[in-house]
Amino acid sequence: MNFFKTKTSWSNTEFIVLKLCVASAYVLVGGYFHSFFRQYYVPVFMVFAVTCIWAVSLWISKMRGVK
Repeated sequence: MNFFKTKTSWSNTEFIVLKLCVASAYVLVGGYFHSFFRQYYVPVFMVFAVTCIWAVSLWISKMRGVK
């Protein structure tokens, strides 16, 4: 199956639907399991902080490469 090898291009407006879908799933899971995830706030925040810094650095490096 070549599902993962197929390359596609997405416009910014098409990503809005995907981002809304993922964000709504996060809100539903967070709302349903609020008391369960309360003990994991610090590790989840640490993962968020690291991945946010990583994503911003990748974005900046890609912007510098485009001329």
